[in-house]
Amino acid sequence: MDGDRLRATVVGFLAAAGVLAVLVYTLDVGELSENILRAEPRLLALVVGAILVWLFAWGLALRTVLSVLGEKIRPRVAFLVFNGAMFSNNVTPFGQAGGEPVTALLISQVTDAEYERSLAAIASVDTLNFFPSIGFALFGAAYYATRITLPRQLRFATGVAVLLAVAVPVGGYTAWRYRASLSGFVVGRLTPLVQRVARGLPGVSEPSPESVAQRIEHFFGAIERVATDPKGLALAMSASTLGWFCQMIGLWLAFQALSQPVDFVVIMFAVPMGAVAGATPTPGGSGFIETVLIALLTVLLPVPGATVGAAVILFRAAVFGVPVLIGGLVVSWIGVDVFG
Repeated sequence: MDGDRLRATVVGFLAAAGVLAVLVYTLDVGELSENILRAEPRLLALVVGAILVWLFAWGLALRTVLSVLGEKIRPRVAFLVFNGAMFSNNVTPFGQAGGEPVTALLISQVTDAEYERSLAAIASVDTLNFFPSIGFALFGAAYYATRITLPRQLRFATGVAVLLAVAVPVGGYTAWRYRASLSGFVVGRLTPLVQRVARGLPGVSEPSPESVAQRIEHFFGAIERVATDPKGLALAMSASTLGWFCQMIGLWLAFQALSQPVDFVVIMFAVPMGAVAGATPTPGGSGFIETVLIALLTVLLPVPGATVGAAVILFRAAVFGVPVLIGGLVVSWIGVDVFG
């Protein structure tokens, strides 16, 4: 177990707890607790069901990408592997950026695929998941703008969505076009660091710059195979879109469980924008995602803040807790050390 990584994770959880504590303090704690306790259990079970369908849909997206790369995996195994991926994202800082290397290791152990191919697979799924989310957010904002004058907070959030919709594809295209230069830069800067780490590990040989360059080349090659398979892209994108829709249904049902009907279009905007906060330096974006969701929904909905907070907490408890429970069992069974 890597002590530095473990300490970073502990600090991340403490930071998340601090943010959540401040968030709860700003709301009416008593009313917040009453709302949570009065939630309809049957509808809460449906929230969990929607989250399970989300996980299964994104597991199918991962299965599709792996299939394009020549790795066969059964749907139920893909579901379990994706839960393991979400577990690693939710217990390591910086969300996906911190959990994806562990996820790639998990995939490689389950499928016997090369680590670079596994990393390319989960990176491709993450990229594909971005586009439906921004599409939902922009559609929700556009629809909302036809009904009322957008509040200042919503105009700012919409601007962020538009910026991401432009910056991510442009950044990805630039990185791909100049991948040779990028590879050379990474090899020059990364190889000495990898070699120093390898010296301190028993039974591990120091990689040469040539071997590191070859691994990076394999990674880009796998990305290219996914990007040039229209059928695979369409299937994976469809599964990703279904997954986002299920998340939105989950939050909408959380409000229903509190006997508080809300406009689904608002949910379509809020959920993807909340997910942007997943890149913050807490495990799974905890604390920051809840803050963004509550801030947006309080502005957009004629609903008391304590009710909004209760619905978001119930929703996020399912989004965070279900994959941590299932994925934790998967990671323990396979024997992947998320802190290694």
